[in-house]
Amino acid sequence: MKDRVTQYDRDSVAGLDWPDTEYGRYAREYLTPLLERGAQPFIDNVSTTVKVLTIDGLPVPITVNEADYDNSYVCSPYTHYVSYAREELALLNNRLLEGLLSLMLSGMGWMLRQARFNRVVQVNNWLLSTNLYPALNAEQLTAILDYLRQTYPGYTLMYRSLSRDTSGEHIVKLQGYGCKLVPSRQIYLLHPNTSGSKARWLVKRDRNLLAKHGYTEVGPEEITREDIPRIVELYRLLYIDKYSTYNPQFTEAYIALALERRTLQIYGLRKEGRLDAVLGFYEREGAMTAPLFGYDTSLPQSLGLYRMLSAVLIGLAGSRELLLHESSGVGQFKRNRGAAGATEYSAVYDRGTSLLNRCGWSFLELLLRRIGMPLIQRLKL
Repeated sequence: MKDRVTQYDRDSVAGLDWPDTEYGRYAREYLTPLLERGAQPFIDNVSTTVKVLTIDGLPVPITVNEADYDNSYVCSPYTHYVSYAREELALLNNRLLEGLLSLMLSGMGWMLRQARFNRVVQVNNWLLSTNLYPALNAEQLTAILDYLRQTYPGYTLMYRSLSRDTSGEHIVKLQGYGCKLVPSRQIYLLHPNTSGSKARWLVKRDRNLLAKHGYTEVGPEEITREDIPRIVELYRLLYIDKYSTYNPQFTEAYIALALERRTLQIYGLRKEGRLDAVLGFYEREGAMTAPLFGYDTSLPQSLGLYRMLSAVLIGLAGSRELLLHESSGVGQFKRNRGAAGATEYSAVYDRGTSLLNRCGWSFLELLLRRIGMPLIQRLKL
């Protein structure tokens, strides 16, 4: 096993032989700064230890945490399932239900802290809302678990961003290995060339708003370093100020890295020289997703910046014939434009951890299967 799997950290990364492939070059450009400088200079609310495993020569990032209960949800399961969930209760528009669920989350949160719930190693964690997977087969996923069980005894081991639509074979293998399959959120997937005529009409109408309001789509070659503070601001206005401070808070250093090394393909909407909306996506194994997305929320909603930016993203996916992973939120809007809902899971291996931790994960799995996800799907969130 040790011959197949090797671990690298900041002190040993110089000895990592990155594959001379598109994915290998991408992984080197993205991960080397995180290994050398740590995550926090790039994502302000992430405190974690980033390392890289190679499995049969293929590099895969892992994050290692002990506690850090105020971390972004991208490396803190406590934040995802307790802190972030508590914020989302307002979407229910039912004070009684909000109060009951908030009380339950508070009690569950106390129990999970006692269980050292955040003592976790997450595999293929790029510190993004959606972690697209490289060309790992199901057997390699379990070989990684074999290695981590020996290297990190007593830690919970996790794979995020799994769905039956995108990772069906992986899910079956991981469940067979002994992983719990814990629902995490409702996501939306837009398959290439599957939209109906109404969806195509809506996207075309949204796209036509660019000309109507005097906006020009600009691509990676037209985004400059002078745009970096504005990009950070646009993302913050939407994902941090409007939605949640638990979303990853990208810094100017992160955006500079994305521009310089093309770790994200960044597009924007510009008017009279001013950037008012921005998206950044990456693609992997026939799919793409945009972890960077934002617009100037101080401008009138009737302007339709979100609709315009979404139309640009859908157009980029369509021109590349890629599955578009649209993450979560604004479900009805995405469905109207051709996306299909799916449940996203985390595969959790908690054997070898404390009884309280295992009970916490089992309770969470049951709660989300029986109450959480059915409620989200009924409300079309």
